[in-house]
Amino acid sequence: MTDQSSNQMWGGRFAAGPDAIMEAINASIGFDQRMAAQDIAGSRAHAAMLAATGVISDSDAQAIREGLLTVLSEIQSGTFQFSTALEDIHMNVEARLKEIIGEPAGRLHTGRSRNDQVATDFKLWVRDQLDAAENGLLALIRALLAQAEAGAEWVMPGFTHLQAAQPVTWGHHMMAYVEMFGRDLSRVRDARTRMNESPLGAAALAGTSFPIDRQMTAEALGFDRPAANSLDAVSDRDFALEFLSTASICAVHLSRFAEELVIWSSAQFRFVTLSDRFSTGSSIMPQKKNPDAAELIRAKVGRIYGANTALMMVMKGLPLAYSKDMQEDKEQVFDAADNWMLALAAMEGMVKDMTANRESLAAAAGSGFSTATDLADWLVRVLGLPFRDAHHVTGSLVALAEGKGCDLPDLTLVDMQSVHADITENVFSVLTVDNSVNSRQSYGGTAPDQVRAQIERWKAMV
Repeated sequence: MTDQSSNQMWGGRFAAGPDAIMEAINASIGFDQRMAAQDIAGSRAHAAMLAATGVISDSDAQAIREGLLTVLSEIQSGTFQFSTALEDIHMNVEARLKEIIGEPAGRLHTGRSRNDQVATDFKLWVRDQLDAAENGLLALIRALLAQAEAGAEWVMPGFTHLQAAQPVTWGHHMMAYVEMFGRDLSRVRDARTRMNESPLGAAALAGTSFPIDRQMTAEALGFDRPAANSLDAVSDRDFALEFLSTASICAVHLSRFAEELVIWSSAQFRFVTLSDRFSTGSSIMPQKKNPDAAELIRAKVGRIYGANTALMMVMKGLPLAYSKDMQEDKEQVFDAADNWMLALAAMEGMVKDMTANRESLAAAAGSGFSTATDLADWLVRVLGLPFRDAHHVTGSLVALAEGKGCDLPDLTLVDMQSVHADITENVFSVLTVDNSVNSRQSYGGTAPDQVRAQIERWKAMV
């Protein structure tokens, strides 16, 4: 395709083309060519509608639709020559279409503007990414469910402040992330539903005088309905902001899990073993096995959240309707989408491949006075102490055990009765980690029966 020094889109208003600096700042083809498939799909739907409503002839519409498929084939094969002088994907496609089919190409843009065209293309692209995110989240949730099912009764320490708090089960911990990523899945689905209105036919900002059928193009492109206000349709980028917001929250969840995997795979914890596929070695320390995939996932939140903030700043001061500022929306979204999809896929791979070290988990579960709360509960339930009094007695027993260099189950009954005379031998029944987790039968608790019930609930949903 021949490069053009002047921009034919502007017609006779400008006799000469922009200089190199203006061309560089104005052009978006370097990145918006990623929307080629969406642009051509939108144009094919628009051409079919123009013919159906009698705005253009059936023969012109047929030539346009077939010519657009030729353009798409060239783009997909890598033979298409993109031109910076033509600014964006829309004009690059239209110029090539004219070379292929001639005069009918000029009728394609009837009843629309680049403003509604780019909004439609971008919505279609973001919608595709939401579908990809849904698939990625479903795969990750299923991988977590498999881990939870395998270790529904494996005890491990639960933490607050990264200090051992109470025993939980491996399955319960995995299911916590199922809930988190399940909320991300809900946000993805909600965002997709909310954004699924077609801008096409809103034209520049006021609609068009041609008798177009916006419902027809909306249905052809898989939208639920046409956008109801032409001003809003061309100036709305909420769908991109909501995509980035959803991606940012999910990236936080991915980062939190990645942080735990980094800690758990360390020599100090040995809770999990990550597969070689998602680990690297050291250039000088042969013993090292580094959780680099987890660390890189942990870092992705910065890029994704940064994109969210950047687009918020682009949009915050724009009056209705379209402003050229909005050209700066796509690179942020493209980069965030790439990194979000990569992080989801990498996390799924790590979860599927990782091995939980049951023995290390169990050994850690019984340390750090992790059944102290069970002891306090026993004092309330059996001896009738007010909880605050039971808390004080338990604290004294923890201090006693700490002074003796042992854990609570290692204290003798005499030791315990020296703190509270009414304590009986029965107290030792609640001081094992297995009994502790089995007792947590409240809905959503860590008891294996409760964990399995939640696993089945989620398996039925995904």
